[in-house]
Amino acid sequence: MEVREHVENEEKYIRGEDIDYKEIKNRKLQARIRKQQEVARDAAQSAARAEMLLGEESGYLEAEGMEKTTNYTQDKLAKDADLNTASKVFSLDLPDFGPYSIDYTRNGRHLVIGGKKGHLAAFDWQSGRLHFETHVKETIRDVTWLHNETMVAVAQKKYVFIYDHTGMEIHRMKNHIDVNKMEFLPYHYLLSTVGNAGYLKYHDTSTGDLVSEIRTKLGACNTMTQNPWNAIINLGHTNGTVTMWSPTMHTPLVKMLCHKGAVKSVAVDNSGRYMATSGLDGQLKVWDIRNYGVLQEYYTPAPATSLSISQKGLLAVGWNTHVTVWKDAFRTKQVSPYMNHLQAGSAIWDVNFCPYEDVLGVGHAKGMSSVVIPGAGEANFDTMEANPYQTKKQRQETEVHSLLSKLQPDMIVLDPTDIGKINRTTKEEMEKRRREDAEEAEQQRNETPEQTKERKRMRGRNSALKRYARKKGRKNVVDQDKMDIMDKRAETTKKDTPFTTLDIF
Repeated sequence: MEVREHVENEEKYIRGEDIDYKEIKNRKLQARIRKQQEVARDAAQSAARAEMLLGEESGYLEAEGMEKTTNYTQDKLAKDADLNTASKVFSLDLPDFGPYSIDYTRNGRHLVIGGKKGHLAAFDWQSGRLHFETHVKETIRDVTWLHNETMVAVAQKKYVFIYDHTGMEIHRMKNHIDVNKMEFLPYHYLLSTVGNAGYLKYHDTSTGDLVSEIRTKLGACNTMTQNPWNAIINLGHTNGTVTMWSPTMHTPLVKMLCHKGAVKSVAVDNSGRYMATSGLDGQLKVWDIRNYGVLQEYYTPAPATSLSISQKGLLAVGWNTHVTVWKDAFRTKQVSPYMNHLQAGSAIWDVNFCPYEDVLGVGHAKGMSSVVIPGAGEANFDTMEANPYQTKKQRQETEVHSLLSKLQPDMIVLDPTDIGKINRTTKEEMEKRRREDAEEAEQQRNETPEQTKERKRMRGRNSALKRYARKKGRKNVVDQDKMDIMDKRAETTKKDTPFTTLDIF
């Protein structure tokens, strides 16, 4: 028997518990599970060995003496930082077509901006190479990248349009009407949208099929985000509730009352444990999704219009003309923010952290600004997951691999660790459940008509006579009274019928 060498920090990368396959009677299944566990153990050991090669470390802004990090401005950071960091601080002045919605690709390399008055542009923000710039001649409500930088979805005045990297319109999604917010689920290739009609829709961008159309019954919705851990869609509504949805369920998995007023913005961290919400009541709340309880509450001078959580857990809050960044906001109650940014004379519309970079993108009424936030991005990236320096060939191969490993919509659940687990319910427990279900069904069948709830019926089927008959249980019920009536009716019919010679037989 092979003895495995223990690697330091190996437990850090092990997911789930091992199954005691020796109790399984099926030998083929036993061998398959043993092989899967060996592969998982090898992967954890490889990841632990490669950890020593991660030389990059994320560093935060530290103040000296009586100084405070909140007093550091972008001009001062650009002056004191190196040339590479200083080049990430820039501003695009576009006062005619704002406010602007922004979105970064998963590898943090490309940026798309969409002005509410029709201006649309996509570019490689690190090299400054412009992909395309156009004017769609109608309102733009939201923009989002799809699986990579070759396709971008734009929610316009009536429909959702998809453009390629040259700005050419390649598809019009006529099933998505009056869309306000969009989210793309990269592992499922699903584009989810919600709008003024209150319908949450999932569209498979790899096949072009409309997967699900859910009526939320909560009115127009203008707030949406996804949980990166389990791909659950979180919606914020005007009645102060936040609902969590999956494409296979037509009722919300979770419904939380978060604010006394309308919910303005929702954000979920990468671990899927914490959620931040802001509302018209001027409150900023941090929630623990594991027990759906509030952890901290903050007050904003004006209702926060946009929230974003970085890969390292920094929380950016956009309100009025200010952007406030909080550090360790999910652990303890913070006295003062980590950093502040003032966009003078321009209201904040959308804030979004750039993956793998210490950069915060700010879309506002007069354009777009790139702000440096030290310690925001993940310093070490996995090239199999997202590669900021990938070539054209690598991008094509990544696209093929992601399509082959695409997850099905019915795998979107609150706890994704439940997928693949063995049902350990014993035979006795299953029989007990069957007996309880049978007893409950028998009890429902034996209920009297008075115990059953009278449902409202269509016109003409709810008369007093029919209600009385239903109350007495006359429908589809043959009792002794009904048998006597039927016998009397038969005798009367026989007396009224004239005698014929055939009656002899």
